[in-house]
Amino acid sequence: MDLWFTENHTENVKFSIRIKEQIYHDKSPFQDIDFFVSEEFGTFFTLDGLIMVTEKDEFIYHDMIVHVPMAVNPEIKNVLVIGGGDGGTVRELTRYKGIENIDMVEIDEKVVVACKKYLPQTASNLDDNRVSLYFEDGVAFIERKKNVYDLILIDSTDPIGPGEGLFTKTFYNNCYEALNEAGILINQHESPYYERDKKAMHRSHLRLKETFPISMVYQFHMPTYPSGHWLFGFASKKFHPLNDINEIEWLKNDLDTNYYNLDIHKGAFALPTYVKKALENE
Repeated sequence: MDLWFTENHTENVKFSIRIKEQIYHDKSPFQDIDFFVSEEFGTFFTLDGLIMVTEKDEFIYHDMIVHVPMAVNPEIKNVLVIGGGDGGTVRELTRYKGIENIDMVEIDEKVVVACKKYLPQTASNLDDNRVSLYFEDGVAFIERKKNVYDLILIDSTDPIGPGEGLFTKTFYNNCYEALNEAGILINQHESPYYERDKKAMHRSHLRLKETFPISMVYQFHMPTYPSGHWLFGFASKKFHPLNDINEIEWLKNDLDTNYYNLDIHKGAFALPTYVKKALENE
């Protein structure tokens, strides 16, 4: 039997992966969770029918959400991850010996439990002794924090369902308050290509610009995300992602990375004209 998983990127575009089998399905109070095994992308998991992580390309996303801010401020000690239930972002953070504490807030405990079982490639370091897991709403969690974190990583789904509250002005204001005077925030910034994702990009970018004195956007190429062209936002109270990059200190970490390097860091902020125009219109 010929089995395929298909995700609708738009009403007119579909993305399909041939699968060997479906190995897990559950419906949590928040979303449908499914795991599949494929020949091309290995094991991958979806939430409400949307691809979150595949074994083959997860390194791209997790390299770029973590190593960009870590190369800008090598003194980061205290980190908050909102979302990121697959564990890949935490895995990359735990590679830095200087980080002392990582709080991860994931609304859906079932995602973490399933990823530990079916995606150990990303979830392997969630048991690191520096990591504290909180299974609650990140929006409510951040309201209780003031001047605590050096870095906040918003590793969220799209702004629908459980992820919707992570794209509001109030949420970004609360993140600003939770960061210390040199704090950096990185957020999943959607894509500039298809109209639905572009609207979410506009919404997020405008609110970050209103909140932080430094707000920029950088790009990466993710084969299994709609259009393959995806963005992160870099917002900061103090550090500029290009002017303040600390190459010497970052290289001392001696990390073996598959996507990120210092040239990619600089080039990622060189955006295509159509993206720059879309952001400037905001």
